[in-house]
Amino acid sequence: MKKLYRSEEDKVIAGIIGGIGEYLDIDAVLLRVIAIVIAVVTGIVPFALIYLLSIFVVPRRPGTSYTVHEHE
Repeated sequence: MKKLYRSEEDKVIAGIIGGIGEYLDIDAVLLRVIAIVIAVVTGIVPFALIYLLSIFVVPRRPGTSYTVHEHE
């Protein structure tokens, strides 16, 4: 059974839309464009609240760690 996780490879802010793209096997860029259109049509604040809530609801993939990459 497939589970929805936040993406670690395809993320811009928190990996929510990238994770949805991986789950549905759809290009995340297309989903981001759709998300922007939905945000503009419904209002930025409701979309932002839903996105922030999803950061706390959608888990990270098991086995991933919080790593900080230092640029030299």
